[in-house]
Amino acid sequence: MDWQLHPDVIFWMAVLEGGYLLLARRGLRRHPGEYVLRRRQLVSYSLGVFVLWVASGTPIHDYGEQYLFSVHMIQHLLITMVGAPLMLLGTPDWMLRPLLTRRRVLPVARIITLPIVAIVLFNATTLFTHLPPFMNFVLEHHPYHFLAHVLLFATALLMWWPVFSPMPELPRLHFSGQFIYLFVQSLVPSIIASFMTFGSTVLYSFYEHAPRRWGLSPIEDQVLAGLIMKLSGGAIIFGLMAVVFFRWYNQEQRDHPDALEELDARGGLPADLSWEEIESELQRMGLTRAPR
Repeated sequence: MDWQLHPDVIFWMAVLEGGYLLLARRGLRRHPGEYVLRRRQLVSYSLGVFVLWVASGTPIHDYGEQYLFSVHMIQHLLITMVGAPLMLLGTPDWMLRPLLTRRRVLPVARIITLPIVAIVLFNATTLFTHLPPFMNFVLEHHPYHFLAHVLLFATALLMWWPVFSPMPELPRLHFSGQFIYLFVQSLVPSIIASFMTFGSTVLYSFYEHAPRRWGLSPIEDQVLAGLIMKLSGGAIIFGLMAVVFFRWYNQEQRDHPDALEELDARGGLPADLSWEEIESELQRMGLTRAPR
């Protein structure tokens, strides 16, 4: 199939990237030394925009919306599980803070970025947009399909907020909270994916009658889509859980260093200490119990 450039997609990607660069230039020029844009933030945001373009402006878009539900699932994962968190990570707090000065924006933002609210909004949107009547409708009417992807992207930003929030006014969870939050998020898509993976009938009539590609039957395509949703999405979530766990561990080590490691780093106790001094030092380091 020929690759179509999709000028509308290029336009929106240019708006996202150009708007970001314009805000960055204006902020850094007007507030030198006060506003900071780190290189990793610029790279992260730009990479997120690139991922959105890959999902929406390459053959992934065309195959997903015309032939294969499994490719469509890859498109959704790129938008929600890769593009959205990268763009959020790349956005400094000072770019978003002026939005909170508008009337009633901050109270609403505090509600919709609460972990329980954010995770419910995203997964409810995911479930609704994958219901057969809705999916078949938007596949036949592309403007509504675009709006569905915008809705998925917006709620994905909310879902990732408790983990990657750049703003102290709307803070991210502590590492322990992030770990639990991500674990819960890993469970919900598995339920949705199970209907695709273990179903014996084709859920979406659009793909049932679409021209076949790569030798996949409609039911095989649907099973593959469910596996992609469960395994790929799960791999991303569990990978992040591992990162959160090790960052949490490192922070605990900094705040509460291991007594044995501290003793080893010091080369042990001085050789000229008396037994009473040794016992006192070990008690101070928490390696023995104080006498009752």
